[in-house]
Amino acid sequence: MSDQNRRPGWPFRLDLEQQRTRAKELLRALRAGDPEAVARLREHHPNATTTIAADGPPRLADAQLVIARELGSPSWARLKTHITALRRAQDAIERTLNHGAPPPDAGPRTLHLRCGSDIRSTLAGAGFVGDFLEHSDPCAFGPVPEGDGLSAIRARFIVEADDGLSDWVTEAAIAGKMAREEEGLARAARDYERVVLWCEHDSYDQLALARWLARFHETGSPALLEMVAISHFPGAARFIGLGQLPPEAIRMLWSTRRPVAAPALAAGRRVWNALRRDDPSELAAIARSTPEGLPDMPGALRRHLQELPWTGDGLSLTERIVLQSLAEEELTVGQAFARLMRQRDPLPWLGDLMFLWIVRAMAKAGEPPLAILDQETDQPWPRWRLAITQAGRALLRGERDGLSLAPPVRWVGGVRVAPGVPGWRWNDADARVERR
Repeated sequence: MSDQNRRPGWPFRLDLEQQRTRAKELLRALRAGDPEAVARLREHHPNATTTIAADGPPRLADAQLVIARELGSPSWARLKTHITALRRAQDAIERTLNHGAPPPDAGPRTLHLRCGSDIRSTLAGAGFVGDFLEHSDPCAFGPVPEGDGLSAIRARFIVEADDGLSDWVTEAAIAGKMAREEEGLARAARDYERVVLWCEHDSYDQLALARWLARFHETGSPALLEMVAISHFPGAARFIGLGQLPPEAIRMLWSTRRPVAAPALAAGRRVWNALRRDDPSELAAIARSTPEGLPDMPGALRRHLQELPWTGDGLSLTERIVLQSLAEEELTVGQAFARLMRQRDPLPWLGDLMFLWIVRAMAKAGEPPLAILDQETDQPWPRWRLAITQAGRALLRGERDGLSLAPPVRWVGGVRVAPGVPGWRWNDADARVERR
């Protein structure tokens, strides 16, 4: 399944002189009373009212702080330190690729493990020479029930979700890909002295991480098991995942890797087992805890559980965000996806085809809350127009329950969500699940 939000881009390649120039331009605009510049100051400066009203004209330091915080850094000094580190990483890449310096992963035979292919070429561009294993079954999406035959269930679901959009997506092709990835994971501890897990903070990555840790807990770890895990990275766009980062950022992150100890392996196994149960109570309990060695797991699990029907309206968080966006204006599938990922999802995790599956499922309900207007045309699916229906508006007003519209059956991990039968609901105020 494609995952366009993880493609490499350069909003995170920052230049210090460029940011100094931007700060000077902002300062000039502030002193001229430009409304947009003043609004930026009010949004990002902790003492904006004082700066504007009592301290005389804004200073360069005020403009620099605004620039830093717009880029996701807490201060100008921290931004400078970050950009300097990026520059050093670029220099290190140059020495490795063109002047014979050793690669960063020299020494122990190394495997880089990732839940997608998005950083494969970036690692090479950053001077890494270790092997790469993609293990990318998106267990944050679709059925992950207990019992045997999980690979067959997952392969069948992915083919159904693709619904003929990709020529290569057949059950045999997906099953074969999964088998190769599982075999690679099974051999990792035996064939490599060091395995490095690369992940970010969203449920897509964290549930994949739990699956890997559960496997290593059961079969044994390599001599060195390490993890690069981040939840934030300064740049000119919202940080969603490692695939957005340029080679120098990946090279810089190498120094942040940390060992994965036994408690984290045990915690990963606990998460993976809880994910597959048809009762999400244990998963919700973990989300309220702090698993040792897995600081990003609680937030990811909460976001995963927010895909259950909510106690108030029976909608998942994604479904509600989509309907709220469409209530404001008509959007294409691509526009709705971009708005979800860049602005409205508190912890973005979806791939584009996953999002399309959710939208199409909503349109297939007995009383659809939204309509797809161009599905039967030659328009590519990102250009299909979406419109909210009266049933969708009733959901947003709290007059209907999402499951009363007879939506198709769906899964949240091991939990089957179906209309007309008692099921689990998410109480967001208490961060707990309820049986109704």
